[in-house]
Amino acid sequence: MTTVASGSGVGPLLRGWRERRRVSQLELALRADSSARHISFIETGRSRPSEDMILRLAEHLEVPVRERNALLLAAGYAPRYAETPLDDPAMGSLREGMERLLHGYEPYPAVVVDGTYTVVAANRGIAMLLEGLPEHLLTPPLNAMRITLHPEGLAPRIRNLREWRGHLLAQMERQIALARSEPLRKLYDEVAAYPLPETGGGDVTDPAPHPHFALPLQIEHEGRVLSFVSSISTFNTPMDVTVAELAIETFLPADPATVKYLQSLTP
Repeated sequence: MTTVASGSGVGPLLRGWRERRRVSQLELALRADSSARHISFIETGRSRPSEDMILRLAEHLEVPVRERNALLLAAGYAPRYAETPLDDPAMGSLREGMERLLHGYEPYPAVVVDGTYTVVAANRGIAMLLEGLPEHLLTPPLNAMRITLHPEGLAPRIRNLREWRGHLLAQMERQIALARSEPLRKLYDEVAAYPLPETGGGDVTDPAPHPHFALPLQIEHEGRVLSFVSSISTFNTPMDVTVAELAIETFLPADPATVKYLQSLTP
C-alpha cells in the first residue's frame, strides 16, 4: 500500500528526495529539462507540477516505484503503478519464469525475496542450507534476514558471521536510505538486536587456498564448510510495485570443494 505523510504536499516530498540524493535544484532542473526557478516553485508549493513533471523528476531522482505513486497522490493525481499480488493470474508468466530460473540454478542455492526480505520462492539448494532449523523460523512467511541472523537460525553455522552480518546490515541500511519503508526499518531494528551466538565459528573468515574475489558466505553443512559469493538481480524498468521490489539472490560456489560437494548431491 502506498502511503503519504499527513499534511505533506508533493513539493516537500520532492525536496526531501532531492536532498537525499544530494542534488541541487539547478542540477535537477538541467537533468529534467526545466529551470531552477520552476523546481523551487514546485518545492515551495507555489506551482503545481503536472503528472509528467512529477514522474520525470522522480525518474532523475531514482525514486522507488512505490514512492512515485506517493508523490502522485500527494499532488492529487491517481497512482500510475499497480501493485499486483504475486499470486494473481496476471503474474503467472513471471512466477513460471522465476521458478525455471531457480530450478536451472540447482544444485547451487537461489532465492527470490520481496522488499522486506520475505521469501517468495527458493530452490532445493536453499532448502539444503535450511535443514534442521527450528519450525518457528520456517513457518511461512519466511524472512531471509531473520532466518540468516537469528541465533537459532543459520547464524551459528556461519563461520564468518561478524563479517557476513555486517554486510547484510549495511545492505539494509542502504535500502532504508533509498526508500522510506517502515516495515524494513522495523526488520532492521529486530535483526540488528539479535545477540551473536555463543557457539559456532562466527568470528573470522577461515583461511582459504584460493583468493576471494568477493566477501564469501562460509557456512557449515553436515560437517563441511561451504563457501559462496552472492549476486543480486532485479527487474529492469518495472511498471508494477510488486515487481519493482523483487530481488533474486544467487549463491555462486567460491571454491572447488563447494562445487564438488554440491554436484555430488545432484541425482
